[in-house]
Amino acid sequence: MDSSSPPTATSATRRARLNAKAFVDEPGRHSWIGGRSLGNPTAFALGAFATTITTLSCTLMEWRGLTTANAFIGNFFFIAGIGMVLSAQWELVRGNSYNYTVFSAYGMFYGGFGAILTPLFGVSYTFGDDTIGYNNALGFFCILWTVFNTFFLLGSLTTNIVTIATYTALEIYLCLLGASYFVAADGAADTAVTVKKAAGAFAFIAGMLGYYSMGNAICEDQCLPSYLFPMGDVSFIG
Repeated sequence: MDSSSPPTATSATRRARLNAKAFVDEPGRHSWIGGRSLGNPTAFALGAFATTITTLSCTLMEWRGLTTANAFIGNFFFIAGIGMVLSAQWELVRGNSYNYTVFSAYGMFYGGFGAILTPLFGVSYTFGDDTIGYNNALGFFCILWTVFNTFFLLGSLTTNIVTIATYTALEIYLCLLGASYFVAADGAADTAVTVKKAAGAFAFIAGMLGYYSMGNAICEDQCLPSYLFPMGDVSFIG
């Protein structure tokens, strides 16, 4: 086919589908509903995700002796729990069901994580001195979210390299974090800390990739050069 030929319906449909799934839009593109242009909520949601998981990763890796994430409860509840979920609703309005699902899920995940850490909810109080049961419960919490994230990872395979890498890092982070709780329940405290720090490293990677994706989304929305934050083409897949 000549390069000047118009795109086929199939290629146009595929391009629209990939744009809806890749966390970003075409440069300067906005959704139009009822004759009005809607802004792009993606950049904020990505920044909220990145900030929340990066601060948590510092705790998991115990940087500067930090061992508790209670100081970041505000991030869990507000920037992620509220901010990401609100952004997700606008993704749904704009027709981006993939982004809606992802942002809603992770907003609620971190909201739930914040609830576990908040004394008012009495989660740890319920277990009392049963640290084995508490650690096992947290292990199952993380492992089931690993399963949830697996479907996001599968859905990302037709988006771009950065998005695929983000979900891969999240998959490993959640799996290792769940494993660290199970190891702690088995009484191997030192090993549990080592596994937890490894989980934190992958969480940190996911956070940095989240910031990178946010940079790309802002550049696309403001019509800045896309080469500033290239996402990596995977159009050869499928």
